[in-house]
Amino acid sequence: MIWLADAVLIVHALLAVFIVCGLVAIWVGAGLGWKWIRQRLFRLTHLCLIVIVSALSLLGIACPLTTLEDWVRTGSLETNGFAQGFIQRWVSRLLYYDLPVWVFTLLYVAFGLVVLLTWRLVPPLSSSHSKARRR
Repeated sequence: MIWLADAVLIVHALLAVFIVCGLVAIWVGAGLGWKWIRQRLFRLTHLCLIVIVSALSLLGIACPLTTLEDWVRTGSLETNGFAQGFIQRWVSRLLYYDLPVWVFTLLYVAFGLVVLLTWRLVPPLSSSHSKARRR
């Protein structure tokens, strides 16, 4: 079952990369005139993911993917030393920092606010604009 836990970890990491790199791509793409960064589905997906991450963190709820990975690895819903969230766990391992949970909550919420500000400053195309372009 380790392969399943690793698969969950990979999906989780890809979602985290999508959230972070998605914001960078939006700003770089806005400057370079990339049209795809204004696609509504891309932008809604990006916004929804960071809203979910921020809300879970603010509510003190462990990410379901972290819980799933831990359960597959240990066979138990008890944390057994896996009390840290996904980002906190891997940042701690990579950078050797053991930061309190509130720091990560603050970072998630701040990042979410930047994504919301980006929505305003680099708006996605409206549905009517997309339909007009297809004609």
